[in-house]
Amino acid sequence: MKKFLHVQDIGPLSSALQEAAEIKKDRFAHDTLGKNKTLLMIFFNNSLRTRLSTQKAAMNLGMNVIVLDVNAGAWKLETERGVIMDGDKSEHLLEAIPVMGSYCDIIGIRSFAGLTDRSYDYEETVFNQFVQYSGRPVFAMETATVHPLQAFADLITIEEHKTKARPKVVLTWAPHPKALPQAVPNSFAEWMNAADVDLVITHPEGYELDPQFVGDARVEYNQMKALEGADFVYAKNWSCPGVTNPSDYGKVLSKEMSWTIDAAHMAVTDNGKFMHCLPVRRGMIVTDDVIEAPTSLVIPEAANREISAQVVIKRILETL
Repeated sequence: MKKFLHVQDIGPLSSALQEAAEIKKDRFAHDTLGKNKTLLMIFFNNSLRTRLSTQKAAMNLGMNVIVLDVNAGAWKLETERGVIMDGDKSEHLLEAIPVMGSYCDIIGIRSFAGLTDRSYDYEETVFNQFVQYSGRPVFAMETATVHPLQAFADLITIEEHKTKARPKVVLTWAPHPKALPQAVPNSFAEWMNAADVDLVITHPEGYELDPQFVGDARVEYNQMKALEGADFVYAKNWSCPGVTNPSDYGKVLSKEMSWTIDAAHMAVTDNGKFMHCLPVRRGMIVTDDVIEAPTSLVIPEAANREISAQVVIKRILETL
């Protein structure tokens, strides 16, 4: 595996999930695989779970790890071609990328959407520049449009807690005070479509996700109807994806608080488990009683981030 961005990059999900289960039983079974190999983790945006879990996963495999926070201690980087660099950006990414690649064996990238230029974001411009110019395998630690390590961890969590062969999984929009990217819901929908689950996506009108991620999922605009009989409820905010109206891309079209997941919402589920990628805005996305209930999976879900990252890094190491 030379690139990890979408679900198809991991190969058959059944074997990936089996490998995740094996790694979880013994995280250090392959602790010499990464000997004398270096992972460079590059962060253009803040991180807590992604940084800690991915670094821990690489260390479990015996790797050296370098962490670069581009916004704290590095030169400001220009990402656009054909610009006159007379502003506050001192180095172009096209020179920085091959330099970074010379110091490592694998690169992990975290770079959020700008939420102003849909084409730029959905073409994954920054991530693909690293793929093209670094000379190294590259994996996504969340990009402008996807967060595959999170979605893989979500699927591992569902596999561990499901009580029926084909559970009903509901991805629901929830309110948030500011505009957020679509990366988490995009990847969650993509991975659930590839798995054996009954996926329903619910959100207010105008928040339609890109069809490439919605796939065969059923879209329901009535949230309570969507939640009926759900086995898993995945709440997440996202800004307007601009599918039906490109001029609305990245905008907050609604802060409707009736979409906040509370006990009344969970009561119509089939003893549904609550999920969220974290960090979460309590009182906006979910109420205290729901996220603190025994049916909340947010902590084991976050813990599985180490496992999903380790499967991905292990598979990349095996191709070096």
